[in-house]
Amino acid sequence: MKSKVYTIALIIIATITVVAFIGWFVLKPAPYIMQGTVEATSYKVSSKVPGRVDSLAVKRGDAVRKGQFLYGISSPEVFAKLTQAEAAKDAAAAIQDKVDAGARKQQIQQAYEMWQKAVAGLELAQKTYDRVKNLYDQGVVPAQKLDEAEANLRAMKTTATAAEAGYSMAQEGAQWEEKAAAKALVAQAGGAVSEVESYVTETRQFAPVDGEVSSVISENGELVGTGYPVVTVVDLKDSWAVFNIKETLLPKIKLGTKLDAYFPALDKTYELKVTYIAAEASYATWAATRTSGEFDVKTFEVHARPATPIANLRPGMSVTVDYNSL
Repeated sequence: MKSKVYTIALIIIATITVVAFIGWFVLKPAPYIMQGTVEATSYKVSSKVPGRVDSLAVKRGDAVRKGQFLYGISSPEVFAKLTQAEAAKDAAAAIQDKVDAGARKQQIQQAYEMWQKAVAGLELAQKTYDRVKNLYDQGVVPAQKLDEAEANLRAMKTTATAAEAGYSMAQEGAQWEEKAAAKALVAQAGGAVSEVESYVTETRQFAPVDGEVSSVISENGELVGTGYPVVTVVDLKDSWAVFNIKETLLPKIKLGTKLDAYFPALDKTYELKVTYIAAEASYATWAATRTSGEFDVKTFEVHARPATPIANLRPGMSVTVDYNSL
C-alpha cells in the first residue's frame, strides 16, 4: 500500500514538473534581437589645388601613421604663381628701399649748388638795386630803372627761397606717407607670397591620424580637381555600433545604457555604452496599418561605443543585442 502511494506521488510530482517546464517554455517571451553594424571615423584626404597625381605612396589596406606621406600632386600653375608673387615682393621691397634711402648724394649736391647759385644771384640783385636806388635818389636814372631793379630783387629772393626748400627736401628724403605706402606694398606682396606658399604645401598630402587606408580613388597620372578625395583613411580606434530601432524600444534604452553586444565576426561578447540617440528622417517611420488602435512609429538611430578597446574590430561587422536582457 505504501509503495503504491509512493508511486502515485512520484507520478504527480513528475507531471507537475513537466507541466511547469512546458508552461515556462511556452510563456517565456521570445528573444528580440537588435542587430547593428560597426562604423568608424573616416578621413577623406584631398587637396585645395587641382593637378595630376604624380607620387601615390599607399594602397588599400596599408596601415599608416599620422603625418605619413600619402600622395603628391603636380601643379605647374601653382609654382608659376609663386614665382610671380615672389617677383612682386622683390619689386615692392626695392621701392621701399628707394623711398627709405631718399635722394642720392649727387641729387643732394645738385640741389645745394642750385641753392648757392640762387643766393649769389640774390646778392647781385641786392647790390644792383642799391646802386640804382642811389642813382635814382640823385636823379640820374628814371623810376623805371628803379622798378626793374626792385622786381628783379624780389624775383631772386623767391628763387633763393625755392632753391633752399628744394635742398632741404632732398636732404630729408620722402615724406612719411610715401614711406608708409611703400611699406604697405611690401606687406601686401608678402601676403600674396604666403598665400601661394600655402597652396604649394597642398600639393603634398599626409595622413591626418593613425589608421588604415580603406580606399584609393585615383592613381598616378590621373587629373584631380579641387577638394577631390584621393585617399580615405579609417581610424580603427574610433569605432562604434549603430542600431536602428523603433521608438517603442526606447523605454529601456537611454543615454548611458550599457549593452551586452555579441560580435559574430569575433565570436565574443563585449559591453557597449549608448552615447547617441536621434530620430531618423520621415522615410524611416513605421506607418500604422489601421486608423484606430495603432499609431505611426518613428525609427531612432542609436550609437553605442565600446566600454574598453576591442581588438580586431572593423567597420562593417555585425553586432547583436538581446533586447529582453536589458
